[in-house]
Amino acid sequence: MKRGLAVLLGAALLLGTGACAGTGRDEDTTLRVGVAVYKGTDTYISNMTQAMELSAAAWEETSGGRVQVVVADAQENQNTQNEQIDRFLSLGYDVLCVNLVDRTDAARVIGKAREADVPVVFFNREPVQEDLESWEKVCYVGSDARQSAQLQAQIVLELWESDPAALDLNGDGILQYAMLEGESRHQDAMIRTEVSVQTLRDAGVPLERVESGIANWERSQADVLTESWLLEQPDIELILCNNDDMALGAADAVERLGLDLGNIVGIDGTPQGLEAVEEGRLLGTVVMDYAAHGEAIFTLARTLADGETLDGMEKMENNTIRIPMYIYRK
Repeated sequence: MKRGLAVLLGAALLLGTGACAGTGRDEDTTLRVGVAVYKGTDTYISNMTQAMELSAAAWEETSGGRVQVVVADAQENQNTQNEQIDRFLSLGYDVLCVNLVDRTDAARVIGKAREADVPVVFFNREPVQEDLESWEKVCYVGSDARQSAQLQAQIVLELWESDPAALDLNGDGILQYAMLEGESRHQDAMIRTEVSVQTLRDAGVPLERVESGIANWERSQADVLTESWLLEQPDIELILCNNDDMALGAADAVERLGLDLGNIVGIDGTPQGLEAVEEGRLLGTVVMDYAAHGEAIFTLARTLADGETLDGMEKMENNTIRIPMYIYRK
């Protein structure tokens, strides 16, 4: 167990007795789940949808029911995603699980689904509360972006307090850092960028931002951006990244340039990110537990599709379930 590892409660604690009930449908009827994602090549989203499929397969085995999970990739185009959702509805799918391209489009999705009386489970990109409360068959599964940023800062703070020289590489008493941000319209990117830095400042860490830029969650973009930074700013001592893929891109650039800079911190806890922590290429990451997300999303989807309400769901607040997260460092 790694330093800072919190006890994960798991998706099971999120679900009340209603979610543990039987299928509530004819055993000869297949539960059809339409999953709409913003970009299928996103590592974290891909891991999450795979976890949903594994949860569906496990439920089939234990319950004797049948499930069909179909994933549609919008490739970052909201119009494409709207068409995919319309198709799911026209084909009579029982429930929608939606990772929005544009969170402001939630009202349209809910309106269409409500007309067809098809429940919606949003995930990863959180609609505004007004949209979540607009219909009793709508909910959201995700983690607290603010907490993820605070935990990311804690990784840095623990090292600063125990061995400041490991971070203050030039010995000037100030931590020079760069920030790799996710896409500009994603609320988690904005929160993680702001809160991680503010948490360190509030703890008394003297900071100087020397570079920052948007790499849209992508490893390749982060690689190119980080290389350009390091060629111009060799005094960068820490790279904070909104997700693991960008952290890995930063590590790729560091390795290619032959530099000794392992003070790179991510968020997500992807298998590749955890491996990089073990190898010393990353200082640490915040594990968002995609498996627990996937299980909770599928169980909520099945519960709503079977005509049960959200009232019986434990750990549900404002039609939202928050999945716990924890620090992972070597």
